[in-house]
Amino acid sequence: MFNPDKFNWRIFDPKEYIPTYVGIWLLDSMSLTYKLKDKYNDFEVNVISQKASTPFQCEFQLLGSNQNQEIIVREVELLGNQKPVVNARSLIPLTEDTKDILKIGSKPLGEILFDDPKIKRGHLEVGSFENSWARRSTFTIGKTKLLVTEIFLESLYA
Repeated sequence: MFNPDKFNWRIFDPKEYIPTYVGIWLLDSMSLTYKLKDKYNDFEVNVISQKASTPFQCEFQLLGSNQNQEIIVREVELLGNQKPVVNARSLIPLTEDTKDILKIGSKPLGEILFDDPKIKRGHLEVGSFENSWARRSTFTIGKTKLLVTEIFLESLYA
């Protein structure tokens, strides 16, 4: 779907200029799923793929995984008004901790990650590439770390 290596990733610096219309989405620490459901009555998830794959090097570093571990890459479009508004890429190491998550189908991953108080979110990184903005963070389930990256599309701001 996209190459995260192209993005300039960093921990957000409050001195950095980010357009307000982008910042209200990018820097919000709450569930993007719930925010999108609030904006769009017809919010839905379109699963593009969910299969074992090799992550990009920058993703491996955040996961802290060894390269022999099987990782499921889930790529989805988050739709509002029947149009993609966010592309999301999640890396889910195949472990006992994650076996149930991999059965969610078109259910939003964000509902699971934010509804379970035992799941802990890591720090938020922001990324930019040309005119696109993205964010990513890790989530820890048991002993397993997942990585979720969200790319905000221009149609979100319309």
